[in-house]
Amino acid sequence: MANSDTLEREQGRAFLPKFDANGLLTAVACHADSREVLMLAFMDDEALTRTRETGLAHFHSRSRGKLWCKGETSGHFLRVEDILVDCDQDALVLMVRPEGPACHTGAPSCFYRRLDGDVLVTVKD
Repeated sequence: MANSDTLEREQGRAFLPKFDANGLLTAVACHADSREVLMLAFMDDEALTRTRETGLAHFHSRSRGKLWCKGETSGHFLRVEDILVDCDQDALVLMVRPEGPACHTGAPSCFYRRLDGDVLVTVKD
């Protein structure tokens, strides 16, 4: 049987983000119109707070160990229109309007290849 904290997190109205042992949540950015998956990244409490304050997607860079605003160097910002929260509040979907390609490679989405057997094949639009 679920305890009251679990019930509140899974069925209540309070936003109680459940960060992992490293203080992170998984965040998937999807295009607000097409619903295409654009990228996956991680958010710590600071990134989540800055995203909510500014309307621009902020993430925690695991490789650099610091906060980054998507687009801060490229100009390809992700403007957040909505934040969807999963059932146990440990993952988010950011519905965004991209201002340019979402992927650092210049592709519109980071998910521009699919697995075909043991080979990666570029996805055609």
